[in-house]
This record gives sequence, C-alpha cells and structure tokens, in this order.
Amino acid sequence: MAFPKGFLWGGAVAANQCEGAYNADGKGIDIQDIMPRGITGAPTEEPTADNLKLTAIDFYHRYKEDIALFAEMGFKVFRTSIAWSRIYPNGDDAEPNEAGLQFYDDLFDECLKYGIEPLVTISHYETPLHLAKTYNGWMSHDLIGFYERYVRTIFTRYRDKVKYWLTFNEINSVLHEPLLSGGILTPKSELSLQDLYQACHHEFVASALATKIGHEIIPEAQIGCMILAMPTYPLTPAPDDMIAVMRAEHFNDFFGDMHVRGVYPGYMKRYFRENGIEIRATEEELWLLREHTVDFVSFSYYVSICEGAGGTAGGGNILGGKKNPYLKASDWGWQIDPQGLRLVLNRYYDRWQKPLFIVENGLGAKDVLVADGAGGMTVADDYRIAYLSDHLVQVEEAIADGVPVMGYTTWGCIDLVSASTAQMSKRYGFIYVDRNDDGTGTLARYRKKSFYWYRDVIATHGECLKRCVKESLIK
Repeated sequence: MAFPKGFLWGGAVAANQCEGAYNADGKGIDIQDIMPRGITGAPTEEPTADNLKLTAIDFYHRYKEDIALFAEMGFKVFRTSIAWSRIYPNGDDAEPNEAGLQFYDDLFDECLKYGIEPLVTISHYETPLHLAKTYNGWMSHDLIGFYERYVRTIFTRYRDKVKYWLTFNEINSVLHEPLLSGGILTPKSELSLQDLYQACHHEFVASALATKIGHEIIPEAQIGCMILAMPTYPLTPAPDDMIAVMRAEHFNDFFGDMHVRGVYPGYMKRYFRENGIEIRATEEELWLLREHTVDFVSFSYYVSICEGAGGTAGGGNILGGKKNPYLKASDWGWQIDPQGLRLVLNRYYDRWQKPLFIVENGLGAKDVLVADGAGGMTVADDYRIAYLSDHLVQVEEAIADGVPVMGYTTWGCIDLVSASTAQMSKRYGFIYVDRNDDGTGTLARYRKKSFYWYRDVIATHGECLKRCVKESLIK
C-alpha cells in the first residue's frame, strides 16, 4: 500500500472565499471585503456590491449541506480557516465576539459528526481591515500581541475539537502581495526591502508564539507552517542559470528554514548585509524562534517555474518566474507539472526532516454545467481528474522514496471565489456552485464527475489511481 495508514484525504477552502455573510453576527470587515478584484485591481475604501466574496458561496449558512457532501466523498480531513474578524471584529478588541466563536463550534462539530478532522488555518489572507488601516498590518510590531490574543482564544475554545493547525497561509507570499498576505495598505511600490522583511520577522515571531501557546493549551496538537511551494528549474545547464535557481529557491526556503530551524540562515544574512536590511529583533524573540519550531511543514503546490538568462515571463502565479517550454498551462496560464510535486516533497524532506502535508493542489478551469443523463446536472471534468490523478501518482512516488506525507487536501474542494482574480469562473471544486462572475445564480450545488472519482480514490486508499482516469465510478 503506497499511501500510509492514517493518510488524511480531504479538501481545502478559506473562510474569505466561501463563507460570505461578511457582516453577519458581529463579524468585522477584513481586507478581502475591499478587494473586489483580488490582486488584479486596487482595493476600495469600503465593501462594494461587485465583490463576490461578500456572499461568496454562502457556506456560512449552507455548511451542513456542504459538509455532508464532503462526507459522501469520504473526507478524513477538511481544511478551512477561521476569519479573524469573526472572532475579533477589529482585530484589537478586548473581548471576542461570541457569535463568531459559536459558528466555528458548530462547523467543527458538524465535521466531527462525520469523522472529519478539521485542519484550521489561523490566518488565511483575511487580516481585519481595522488592523490594516490603523497599524498597516504586519508592518507593525503591535500585531504580534493582537495575534497572540486571538490564538489564545481559539486554542482554548477549540482545544477538544481541532488538533491540526496552520499559523499563516502561504507566508512567503507577503514579499510579493503585501496587502493580501500581510494586511499592509501601503502600495508595494512604496515599500522598501527593510519594510517587507521586518513584516516577515513580525509574522515569524507570531508564528513561533502560536506554536508555543498551542503546545501549552493543546499538548497533543500538531502545529505547522504553510508555504507556497514552487520548484525552480534552470533554463539551461549554464552555471549562471544554476546560481539563479539557487537564489530563487533561497527566497522560498527561507520561510521554511525560519519555522523549522528557527534561526536566520547565512544566505539571508548576506542578502540583508548587501541590501542594507537590519532586522529589529529582541533576544526574547530570537529565543522564541529557536525554541518553538513547527511539528510539520505544509504547503501549496500548483506550478513550477524556470530561472536563468533569457526565457519569457510566466503567467498566473504569485511568485513570478519564467515559463518552462516543456510544460502545458491551465486556462489561467499556470504551468502543469505533476513531477514537480514529487520533487518538492523529496527536496523539502531532505532539507527539513519534518512530516509534510500537501494542503493545496488543484486545477482552476472553466467548467460547463451539463445534463447528467439522469435528470440532473453535472460537469464532465475529465481534465481535472487527469490533473489530480497525475499529481497523486507523484505523491505515491515520493512516499515510495521515503518521504513521510501526512495527507492531501485538494484546493477548492467546492467551487469558491478565486483569491487571485476574485472570479467564480475559475473553478477548482468537485462540487459545482451555481454562481457566475456577475453575481447571478441560485447557489445550488451539483456533483461533478470528479466528485465520484475522488470518492473512489479515498475509498480504495489510492489503489484506483492506476485505473481511475478511465474507470471513474459514476453512479
């Protein structure tokens, strides 16, 4: 059996992309509520009607229906996030919002009713807007204290319900999308390298503090970091291209190194020296980083990139890079590289010697709803089945290589609003949600062909991967 006993099969979403109910039951406004175009357009002053995330797919009111569908597929784990502004509407409030706390109690209870373990991201691109406007997000050291209050509250409240936690989503993306990732309202063009790396330091300290607090309040908890993985290939075997790859990977490895090793690595100290960056850190903070490292490393994987002289810019991904001439791309320009996932798994385990968890992987595509031949509707998404199957085969290979993989949660297991473009038409799910980019639609749910395929994969513990593209169990 390639996949180990206890392997956690499931799916992943983020609160801001699926819940909706943006101002219900005491929830405060967060940065997503003023980002109607995702990272492709400027933020607005206030929430506007064209922002699909204000309603999203109404998971807030329909979660029981959706969790039942996840259970029908056989999920062992469901990754979601807690919206910080549901718990502390402004982020710096003295007391939490009980209605927000109760919602997540109910959500986690619904998961556990079906034997589904919640995997919870503490901060997933949804910084309370007040913290962005008043403190400029993670540019401010003050956010460490507000985050500490927040994590103490949720660890205490959910200590008997959640044992898998992630501190920040794709923490390395703050260098590239400071508003999305760090709640920093200052335009990126006006931020210095000093500003960005100081914000990173604040998040590192907050993450280590959350790890410390989590282990104290929930001793059996597993607390991990989460990074955006993007293997980098040289455009040619020229030594200069190899050095370009090394430098590109250093900027991503840095974030894992800080969480696993707890010290600033030599290659970053050189970069800081050469660019006039001086991290303001206390001895207590440096001790906290060293002594409270994560239990596992989780990551998202969608694409690989190339670096080196020449080549053309890649499309779609947050971290840039150049196109690989040997790979095809998705409708949104993200290059498809299943073997890159095996490479990442091996490389990360060789580097960090920690269990790994693939918490995002999936294909954004333009799905078409069609009749299923039995009076209902479906999506014949064989392209998604092929994509996921090809990637899972590479996970099998990595496990055979000796890499300890905890689980696999596909991104957007139900259609949701895209983080990058804020569209509904960029669909990832096994479940089609009837909502369009203009906001129209009934929000009805429909099982896609991939729904039954993934049910088969989980039921056979991956044994069907050798045949499941051709023999998906459609019933």
